[in-house]
Amino acid sequence: MARAEEARAAKTIAGVLVSLNRFPSAGDKAALAAIASDEANGMTVRALANAVAEIQHSATADGKAAMETIVASDMAGAQEKALAEIVLGINHVPSAEAKASLQAML
Repeated sequence: MARAEEARAAKTIAGVLVSLNRFPSAGDKAALAAIASDEANGMTVRALANAVAEIQHSATADGKAAMETIVASDMAGAQEKALAEIVLGINHVPSAEAKASLQAML
């Protein structure tokens, strides 16, 4: 059950990122907050949700630090690492390459 919830959460995060324009919408922030507060999701998914929710043109310093930890982790999955790398590279919007990767996750 937890893996299925995490997969849905990662898909939601990817959906928020693919349409991101400077910062998440209020609805996106609510969805991300629900993911971040759901203990059925692993710490990595919750950290991703928090970092994306706090984006203001780019990730915050805390968000970037969390994403760097995910990228370096042996415990994080490939999709989680890919999402973390995308968050680290955001400057107002995801790059065209990042958007293509995000679309593939949806």
